Amino acid sequence: MQIPIPCYFMRGGTSRGPFFLASDLPADVATRDRVLLAVMGSPDRRQIDGLGGAHPLTSKVGIVSPSQTPGVAVDFLFAQLQPERNTVDTTPNCGNMLAAVLPFAIERGLVPVQGDTTTARVLTLNTGMQCDITVVTQGGRVNYGGDARIDGVPGTAAPVTINFLDTAGSVCSGLLPTGQVRDRITVTGDGFVPFTIDVTCIDNGMPLVLIEATDLGRTGYETVAELNADDDLKRRLEALRLQISLRMGLGDVSQKNYPKMTLIAAPRAGGSISTRSFIPHVCHDAIGVLAAVTVGTACVLKGSVCDGVAVMPPGNAPTVSVEHPTGEFSVALGLDPKDPQKVTRAALLRTARLIMRGEVMVPARIWPGQASAS
Repeated sequence: MQIPIPCYFMRGGTSRGPFFLASDLPADVATRDRVLLAVMGSPDRRQIDGLGGAHPLTSKVGIVSPSQTPGVAVDFLFAQLQPERNTVDTTPNCGNMLAAVLPFAIERGLVPVQGDTTTARVLTLNTGMQCDITVVTQGGRVNYGGDARIDGVPGTAAPVTINFLDTAGSVCSGLLPTGQVRDRITVTGDGFVPFTIDVTCIDNGMPLVLIEATDLGRTGYETVAELNADDDLKRRLEALRLQISLRMGLGDVSQKNYPKMTLIAAPRAGGSISTRSFIPHVCHDAIGVLAAVTVGTACVLKGSVCDGVAVMPPGNAPTVSVEHPTGEFSVALGLDPKDPQKVTRAALLRTARLIMRGEVMVPARIWPGQASAS
């Protein structure tokens, strides 16, 4: 016997996964996680027995519910799964999946259409972050077709605008969790000679460790395939990640998906900075939404590892073009005129699409209480 669960399968930005109403899932966290693992087909490299796409970017789940917070329309809980692990991590954010939250909420009747566009405030339960999301709703329904294009997604679609309200210290204790804009650390581990390196640890929506690629003997322009095959680099990055996380106040992150390790280099395609982002053990084909926001923020901080590498436009409202392996990601920043190193606003454009709606089936043994009630 199997249990049917209402499910909308959606693409948000450069990620995709099933979306659920919280009320359609088990209230008990342990049972809910078992259900989500069954839905995605984890742990299995191919995720052959579920909806997962055999990659961290396609092993994501969105859970949405009406909000009880004044001024907030809906709450969003993001869950990151892994193909080969039995973990369900609800501590980080995902700005790409966030792009699909308001379309899903409108589709499911949680948010009414307001006119040609609909704007609603969303609270991300993972970190307490709030943002205002705007989608096109001409004709009284979500419009998925349009002329907006984002790198990493084929074709064009209707724009989804995300205006982040307060992202500093989303997971860490603050924007600069070590208390410094630049840290020097000596990294030790098996399989490599100890090395000393400068990094910037920063969290403006996503905890990142930024490293100049040349400091690790790389250009920062390598392909994703080349970096994923670079075992020496990955060993050193993971050792660095485990050690610097203690300074960041994150404790043991061996089973966590953060901090993300991000190599930086000078731009070479007309942007502001070039990146190669690990999530955290696989090189991202692009870069995460909140990772791009955090990189953009580091670019305006004097003394960071980006200082002297990034090519920044002038003014208090710069648009930072973050280059990545499949294109670029533009982040519009607002800076405090009295303190140009303080970011007051971060906005960006994504797209989303409803791919499938229906019911996903899970074995009855996974959710015994629901099975007996069926």
